[in-house]
Amino acid sequence: MNNSLKNSIDALDIPLERDIFLRTLIRELSGTLQQVIGLEEASGFISVVGERMGRQIDQDYKSALEVSHLSSEQVAAVLVDLKRRIQGNFYVIEQNEEKIVFGNRTCPFGEKVNDRPAMCMMTSNVFGTIAANNLGYAKVELQETIAEGAAGCRVVVYLKLTEESEDAEGREYFQGLEAQQKIK
Repeated sequence: MNNSLKNSIDALDIPLERDIFLRTLIRELSGTLQQVIGLEEASGFISVVGERMGRQIDQDYKSALEVSHLSSEQVAAVLVDLKRRIQGNFYVIEQNEEKIVFGNRTCPFGEKVNDRPAMCMMTSNVFGTIAANNLGYAKVELQETIAEGAAGCRVVVYLKLTEESEDAEGREYFQGLEAQQKIK
């Protein structure tokens, strides 16, 4: 290829770089899964990936903090920090011994998450896996999501079996076990 052609192509204003490419890849993969096998099955496949990522991220934080288990406060801080590192904007709305309620202003997937609720299983599984592996149990309820058109996300991580958690729609996670979805 001659230099002038290479230079003119290099100078094109094309919105393509690794981050956009990877977010678009995940969007198209989840969209294809949703269309071909349905939302529930697509969410299941993405859940497997999220659970594996959750285990790895959990280990990374525990190694960096030089601890064998995270406390409830550390779990909340880690979940906010990991989302910050991937350009999400999560924050704690409420925290007590029974649950942690998170808000979010910006999805790490950006606009690529629109109409792709299966992608939210990454958050559910990473949050649930980290919380359960450190605290024994978690149930994650995605009350509001940007993927489904909300202005932000509201995610509740229940840390104990309570009447409120029993009534919540969500996925349950247990220490050392893969995710199990509660059927209502």
